[in-house]
Amino acid sequence: MKQERAERVGEAMRTELADLLETSVKDPRVGFVSLTRVEVSRDLAQAKVYVSVLDAAHEVESLAGLRSAARFLRGEVARRVQLRVAPQLVFLIDRGIQQSMAVQALLKEAGAVPPPRDPGDE
Repeated sequence: MKQERAERVGEAMRTELADLLETSVKDPRVGFVSLTRVEVSRDLAQAKVYVSVLDAAHEVESLAGLRSAARFLRGEVARRVQLRVAPQLVFLIDRGIQQSMAVQALLKEAGAVPPPRDPGDE
């Protein structure tokens, strides 16, 4: 039961954080950041916020901007999601997209993935 609630809270937090990053956070370091997922602990004390940064060269700057806005974001999310105690926000880089692209490239190189078909060839 607790895990289901943590998942619901995580999804609600992801939605609200995405909105806040788009509309309220004015830090230029945050730039092109996309939230991929939020994992909330069962006791709702901590939330791991996974982000993807468009430009890999600015990952460190983007994380610094997010961490400096964490206190503001934590309070706003707690208010919007109506939580008594706001989870501590921990921002992490989500490497899933980069890893899947690397695996795709390796498979293509090995010939395991056929090239995309052009619908006009048929």
